[in-house]
This record gives sequence, structure tokens and C-alpha cells, in this order.
Amino acid sequence: MHYLGRPALEHADTDPLNAELGESRGTGRKRTVRGPAAPAGGRQPLRTRHVAPWAGRVTLAIALAVVMTWPLAARFDRAARLNFGDGEWSLWNVTWVAHALTTAPGRVFQANIFHPDHNALAYSEANIVTGALGVPFHLATAGSPYATHNGAMLTGLVLSVVFAWGFAAYLGASGPAAAFFAIAFTYCPYLFARTSHIQLMMTFGLPLSLWMFHRLVDAPSMARGAALGVALAVQALACAYFGIFAALIVGLGTMVYAMSRRLWASPRYWLAISTGAIVSLGMVAPFFAPYVRVQQELGFARSLADAAMFSADWQAWLASSAWAHRWMLPRLEQWNEVLFPGVLVSILGLAGLVVGAHRWAAEAQTDPTSDWSVCALTTRRQETTLFYALIGGFAFWGSFGPAAGLYSVLYTSLPVFTFLRAPGRFGILVVLALCVLALVALQGLLATRSRRAHVAVGTLAAVLVTAESFTAPLTLQHAATPAPHHRQLADLPDGALIELPFWSARADFSRHARYMLWSTSHWKPLVNGYSDHIPQWFREQAVPLSTFPTRESFALLKPHGVRYALFHLNWYSGDSRRALDARIAQFRDRLRPINVNGDVWLFEIVEDPREHARDQDPGAAAAHTRRLLR
Repeated sequence: MHYLGRPALEHADTDPLNAELGESRGTGRKRTVRGPAAPAGGRQPLRTRHVAPWAGRVTLAIALAVVMTWPLAARFDRAARLNFGDGEWSLWNVTWVAHALTTAPGRVFQANIFHPDHNALAYSEANIVTGALGVPFHLATAGSPYATHNGAMLTGLVLSVVFAWGFAAYLGASGPAAAFFAIAFTYCPYLFARTSHIQLMMTFGLPLSLWMFHRLVDAPSMARGAALGVALAVQALACAYFGIFAALIVGLGTMVYAMSRRLWASPRYWLAISTGAIVSLGMVAPFFAPYVRVQQELGFARSLADAAMFSADWQAWLASSAWAHRWMLPRLEQWNEVLFPGVLVSILGLAGLVVGAHRWAAEAQTDPTSDWSVCALTTRRQETTLFYALIGGFAFWGSFGPAAGLYSVLYTSLPVFTFLRAPGRFGILVVLALCVLALVALQGLLATRSRRAHVAVGTLAAVLVTAESFTAPLTLQHAATPAPHHRQLADLPDGALIELPFWSARADFSRHARYMLWSTSHWKPLVNGYSDHIPQWFREQAVPLSTFPTRESFALLKPHGVRYALFHLNWYSGDSRRALDARIAQFRDRLRPINVNGDVWLFEIVEDPREHARDQDPGAAAAHTRRLLR
């Protein structure tokens, strides 16, 4: 299983992943990969020595997560990226999912926004796995949205390093080279440009899916197919974009390895792949169904015009937020994405293309049945180079969106692309491909070197890529503390809430995310909302609701059972504040004060006494109806 050429010295014949029985790749012959010798008596010792490397990887991954995202760990429960509304949306989203999973899992999609809509969580990324990662922190902090969100994010980064390291080691990389790969992939500039989008921080499923895929290719079985399916489903439920990307590259890999290893006629191979597809679809389908219903009922879909707005330009591939790269930004003048893979990764990745394409190992010619050659086709190194060069090339092409052509083909061919709108996010696959090709370069150039050379060069590469990717300190905003009225709502009887001012201009819709974040204190159904999809009724009613209280806005809220109104008076000023005071005085019989202390006023909306009288007097109700119809 030495995809990078000759095995790394410290992995040769000792990696437990390599010590197993299986079919020779494409030959149909049985092969035995040598593992540690069993002691006399046939009893296999516990491989406790393998626990220490994994413990070391996890420890390093935790330390990196703290250092590379500093000061997030120091402000764990009181700060986050709150900019542009998306950051506040992310905090609300992860906390809602964690809350739902621990109280009513069957209602996880019935989010408390855009009341009275159903399946409102499906108006954007559900982030089911991210919310699950946040559950321990949610429970430990009595529901703190900051701890829930930040805990999930840091856990995702730790998992990314651990899984990327394991994936690189499986390919045959030495320990330090695998560490380089894990750091270069996890903490690439692409990641740090998206810290306010929690779903785009969940990259760990990509190396995990490829790890499981390569294990399946080496020894096809239903168990390995199921493992691949679980990995793909986990990535899809952590980030829909990356889940689709993972499925695409596994589909491409299925074809590439069927050809390179002559697996077209292998029933075991296709049964394993089919098992993976069935398991993945079976796990994702229940969570995907609400999106289908939303699309059918509300016509929610992304157009190619939407995708064009979020496509990369050439400047995007040179834009980075890392300290080592910021000198380039003034020279770019403008850019619409941040996709620079890094200097070291780019140089080594391009070198890997050259090294991997060259049949320079004489052993492949003299011994075509050697463990590290692909019989009659290519060396393992060439096979790996071809696959990841295809991934990187197609992803780079796709990142430029509809104008470049490939994205338009995918959009018209694959229905799931109607849910997407940001071709620039293909950039993560370019980073992944370059990182693998960088391993090809390192392993190829060091193939005949000593163990000491492997350790020295791999360690140097890991240190350099850490320094190059360093972006800390991150810019964090301190917690937007909710008023006591929000916690008071948690103890009040059930009923929906509207928070005012009700931002009605399209450019201000993201300001509703602050109300969503504060709703984590009480979880009352909320008329306000912000998401990728804004319901049509919300767009149409935003202006009349922004004038609440008025007769028209009362009439709009009544059918939905809205019971509470919360006014943030400090966000009104001048004439708007005087007009609000006059309207509240006019409708004082409809607004029962609950807490009107300070700059936040909480009211209960009560029934209009005149309407109640009409309901009791059929004649009065009929007369009122005739007046409305005039």
C-alpha cells in the first residue's frame, strides 16, 4: 500500500494497516503483506506501541488547534467571529442543532426561525455533525452558544489533523511528512478566510473519505465499503459542499483505479463500492429529504447567475490572510475569494507532478510483480500522481464557475448542484491534491535516503508550513450579551416572539441573526430569521411588520399565534423613536407590559377587545366585515 513509491523506513512492515491479507492489486493472486512476527505459541501481542503514535498525533493536533486559532481558546465561552451576520448565524445554527439533538432529535429541522415555517433549518446548511460535535460543550456549559460553537470548531480542526495524518501515513508517508501533510491541509489559507462559516471549517471528512477509499481499493470488501459510506455521509452532514466534493472525487477514483488496477471485472470491487454508495445514501437521505421538500414547495434553488457571483478570479489564487502572504494583497488590488494554497505546498506539489510522472525506479522495470508497482500499467507513484493531478486540475477549473465551462456541465448534469452557489469552494480540493503531490515529491526525493534524512526533511517541512500558514491572532468579537428579558422569556408560557426593530431592507436582513443568537436563551419560536434562503412571505411582510404595532401588522401576526413582542429601544432614534412611542400608546390595550425596564421592553400581545366583542355578537361581526369590504 505504498502509494508514494518505496515505503517510508519507519513504516515498512510495521504499520498495522499494512499487516493484512488481501488480493494483489489487479492480479487476482493472493498476497501476504508482512506484519510483526507472532511470538511462539501463535498468540499475537497487543500492539500497545501503536497507541503512543496516535496519542502523540492527537496531542499535537490539540496544541495546533489552540495555537493556530489563538485567542479562541482563551475566550472560549465569550467570543467568536460575529461579523456580517454569518458568524452570528453559525453560533445560532450549531447551538440549535446541539439543543435539538439533546431534547427532541426528531424535530431538529423545525428550527425556531421564520415562524411559522416548517423545516426552516433546511433554508441553509443543517450542520448536523457540527452540532453533534458541539453537544459535549453545550451540556457542560448549560447551553452557551459560544462554547458550543467554538468547541465544535476546535474539535473539527483536531479531527482534520488526525485523519489527514492517518491518511498520509496510509499512503506510505513517513511520520514527519504525514505531519506536514496534516498541517498544510488543515491550516491552509482557505480555512482562515472562512472562520465565520462553521460548515467550511469541517474539512476532516475529505481525508477520512479518501483514506477509507484507498483501503477499499487495496482490499475490496463489504466492510470497507460500509466504512467508506459512513465517512462520505459524515462529511456530507458536516458540510454539504464538501460532501458533494468527496462523492465526486470518490466517483472519479472509482474509475481511475478500476482502470489502473484492472478491477473492471472484479465483483468484490464493485460490491464494495456499491455498499459504500448504499450506506452513504441511506445515512444522508433522511437529512436530505427536508431540502427536497423545501425546493419543491418554495422553489428554492441556485441559478448559474448566482454561481457566477461566487466564482474565483485569478487574483483569488494569490490571496491569503496568512502573515507570510499579506505583502501580496496590496499588489492584487481586488479579489473575490481567498484560495492561495501556500508557497511551500505549491512548489512541492508541482515538483510532485514531475517526480510522480517519471518512471525513475528501475525496480519497477526489473520486477513488475513487486509490492509497490502496478502490473503492466504504471508505478504506484505514477498512479497516485495521476489521480490527484486529475482532482487538482478539475477542481481548479471548476473554481472559475460557469464562465469556465466545467461548472455549467456539472450544474446541468447533477441535480445537487442546484443547491450550491459558490464554485470558489472547489479550492479546498486543489489544496488537498497539492498536499498529496507534495508527499509524492518528498517521498520520491528521499527514497534512497536514510531514516534520519526522512525525519529531518519531514520535520523541517512541517515547521515551515506551520510558520507560513500562521494567521493568529484571529479577530474575535466579544459576546453580544442578551438582555435579561431574553432569559425571562424562557420562563414564560409557550408562544412565538417578534423582535423589533424588524429590519425590512434587503441589505439589513442579516441583522436578524443577532435576534437568532439571543434566542438561544429561550428558544421561543421567532418570526425573525436570516438564512441562505429568505422566504417570500418574509420579503413581502418585512415592511409592514417593521411598523409594528399597527393594525396591519397585528393582522399579519394573529394567524401565526405570535404572543410576545420585544422592542430594543436603543436601536430606534429621532423621529422613529417618537413614532414608536405614539404607536405603543395608541395600542396599549393590545400590548400588556411584562418588563419595560431600561432600553428593552417586553410585551405580551393580547386580543383586541373590540374584536372579541364582535366575535361574541354575530351582528357586529357582520357589520365589521361589510365595512372592510367597502
